[in-house]
Amino acid sequence: MTSHSVDQQPAIGGFTASERGWLFAGALTLDDAAGVLAASGTMPLPANGVIDMRGMMHADSSALAVIIALRRRATSEGRKLSIVGLPPSLRSLAVVYGVEDLVE
Repeated sequence: MTSHSVDQQPAIGGFTASERGWLFAGALTLDDAAGVLAASGTMPLPANGVIDMRGMMHADSSALAVIIALRRRATSEGRKLSIVGLPPSLRSLAVVYGVEDLVE
């Protein structure tokens, strides 16, 4: 019996909806940002306005672009969003890019 080593890549992420808002789980990188954003467009924004990012396993600057696009959508729909559970590394990246106000 041989064992094989497999590089574990974070699963492509996505949003799920519940009465507590939207929950993101998985990865949100350049490779999957367009798909995640497109899929979120088929969902009504959370009634309570909460998007919980605690389940984010891996992210790059594309995650910031998705969050900003969701905020833009909320504004166009006359809604407010609250982003919670943003990983510290992504929060730091937002500061570097000067968009921290847009992702909080």
